[in-house]
Amino acid sequence: MTLPSTYPDGNCSLARTLEVVGERWTLLIVRDAFFGVRRFGDFATQLKIPRAVLANRLKSLVQEGVLTRDEDAGTGVEYRLTAKGVELWPVVRALMNWGDAFYSPAGVRRALRHDRDGGLLDPEGRCQDCGSVVPVPEVLIEPGPGFEPEDSDADPVSRAINTPRRLLEPITPVPAGRP
Repeated sequence: MTLPSTYPDGNCSLARTLEVVGERWTLLIVRDAFFGVRRFGDFATQLKIPRAVLANRLKSLVQEGVLTRDEDAGTGVEYRLTAKGVELWPVVRALMNWGDAFYSPAGVRRALRHDRDGGLLDPEGRCQDCGSVVPVPEVLIEPGPGFEPEDSDADPVSRAINTPRRLLEPITPVPAGRP
């Protein structure tokens, strides 16, 4: 039996949210957009997602106002999180924290820091050094103690994501042989 693609309780905020971000791959696309991935091919490479599925998910996220699709003759098409999309950060962060707590015995896979002072962020996004709740553009993400690189010859997008960087900064692929 095929599962329905919509939730029957349209009067529930969680059900409505799942209509937007609950399909397989969707939250991973949103996560990678926070990590700075902007191009279709880079999402496809990073996620190893079928291109037709990716096209469908990106189209849906654009229709829902989570991403914008910007077409520039010089750089091609790029997808960026909107203000509505950035509001998903606490959800993405909470799911990452939950996964680290229950599925990463060596520690967090990606550490979150306040870029301004280097303080680690607690699970609620508060800097442990200065005490402020850190806005998304000031969050520095870096490999943590539980990080396990998948391949030493990873693609340029993976190399860029696996280096310390601010959230939302566009990916500039790191050439092979450079940290």
